[in-house]
Amino acid sequence: MRERISWMPTGLKEEGYRQIRTAGTVKEALEEAAAFRPELAILDVMLPDGDGFVLFEKLKKMGDYPVLFLTARGEDEDKFKGLGLGADDYMVKPFLPKELILRVGVILKRSYKNEDPLVRLAGSQIDFGRAEVVKEGEHISLTAKEFELLSALYRNAGRIVTIDALCEAAWGDNPYGYENSLMAHIRRIREKIEKDPSHPASLVTVKGLGYKLMVEGK
Repeated sequence: MRERISWMPTGLKEEGYRQIRTAGTVKEALEEAAAFRPELAILDVMLPDGDGFVLFEKLKKMGDYPVLFLTARGEDEDKFKGLGLGADDYMVKPFLPKELILRVGVILKRSYKNEDPLVRLAGSQIDFGRAEVVKEGEHISLTAKEFELLSALYRNAGRIVTIDALCEAAWGDNPYGYENSLMAHIRRIREKIEKDPSHPASLVTVKGLGYKLMVEGK
């Protein structure tokens, strides 16, 4: 976690991973998971206010995503307990940063290999594999920022994504001051995905909080 593996967010970012959240306690981790639905959780067994096994069980009630356990103890009992709960992998510290990055890549590929990149909305479809929208037979390309925003919204389909989280998804670690740019991008996205952009059915504004993407079948 934050105090123990300070290189981890930097190392993952250098490999192209974005939207990384850190937490030093069970309480902080649960708050982060509630505000931002993760695609992968890396949990330390030893935490100041509990342990990773308890946190794992609570996180699994909030969403279904892969989990990698870290621990400073090499005891088989801990390994069997974590894997028995349903964890996807287990690493004993110390280890090389590259090893963790490789494990993360394998877990993500294994967990999301069957994910359908074609997302159906009320009046169109998003093809994430081609970075385009298909509407009424027309193929409309997405810009890089539009793609990042729609990806963040799709990862949290049906749930509110805050303005800050969307700005961070598109503009990185220093997202402040981009609210107006975000609104302009949202308008352009609606023009591409909505039948009637003035009355959006798929990309909905939640006043004072953010936006959510309504996906058919979810």
